[in-house]
Amino acid sequence: MRPLKTARRVLPALIAATLLAGGVLAGQTATAEPAAAGAITCNISKMKADARKERDRAAQLKRLGAPAEAKKALVKAEALEKRARQCADADNTSRPPFGR
Repeated sequence: MRPLKTARRVLPALIAATLLAGGVLAGQTATAEPAAAGAITCNISKMKADARKERDRAAQLKRLGAPAEAKKALVKAEALEKRARQCADADNTSRPPFGR
């Protein structure tokens, strides 16, 4: 194999490996503090209320004759309700950290 082709293959791999090892491409190490045990990270009642408002807004838009906007509002309401369910399930099924 000619040296030029070898250099074209080896140098980019070597540079990428060096950057990954140095943390440039992988990013900084995690420095954020983990959430405290039992900390509320999402407000379930507010999410449910927002979902109800979106559903009411969708119904009003449908009555006014804007079905596309109504559908978007319904999708947003369903997403909010799904996220609220996920938060509630996470709060109900979470276990304490090992060793406590």
